[in-house]
Amino acid sequence: MDMNLQNQQIICVACPKGCRLNIQRDGDQVLVSNQGCKRGVEYANGEMKDPRRMVATTVRIQGGRHPLLPVYTATPFPKARIKDLLASLRSVQVQAPVKEGQVILENALDTGIPILASRDM
Repeated sequence: MDMNLQNQQIICVACPKGCRLNIQRDGDQVLVSNQGCKRGVEYANGEMKDPRRMVATTVRIQGGRHPLLPVYTATPFPKARIKDLLASLRSVQVQAPVKEGQVILENALDTGIPILASRDM
């Protein structure tokens, strides 16, 4: 029996089924079972090798109706770097007016992922 073999269970959120995936990881190899569709295998591989999450937060705004502007990542952001992203966004301040979908930060932490405004203000 290989001592490097790791077993894990996760719930897949790639589709509404919510399958409980059984994952066996042996080094870089990821073996998935109990998936209900092909998206389950893709989800498990992504979750094991490079987990990412959408991030929604706020940045300061001057001249707006409210002191904070809701913003979000345009695509899922590397999970391990979310704390760093939030810390860097604390120093961001924009000037009103801002349109929904407007790029607030072009390249967050050199990931190529833009931060967008969630609403007009």
